[in-house]
Amino acid sequence: MFQSISSWWSSTPAPAPALKEKYDPTNPKMNPLNPQGLKPCCACPETKSARDACFLQNGSEEGKCAELLKKHVECMRGLGFNI
Repeated sequence: MFQSISSWWSSTPAPAPALKEKYDPTNPKMNPLNPQGLKPCCACPETKSARDACFLQNGSEEGKCAELLKKHVECMRGLGFNI
């Protein structure tokens, strides 16, 4: 509390607070689960294509593609994506 008050009279500016880097699941340094740095559009191509084909064939009918959707979400989470 007194540090901020005393800084009003100080000739040196107070140090800027450190900025936290936003979590990036495509950055291998932040996300060891994704060492190749895949973007969401390129991750899990097998489950993604099966899911897409099911939705194209069946539309969004309740439950028809639920298992394929679940597998794709699990794959994406396994690479560190927040889905």
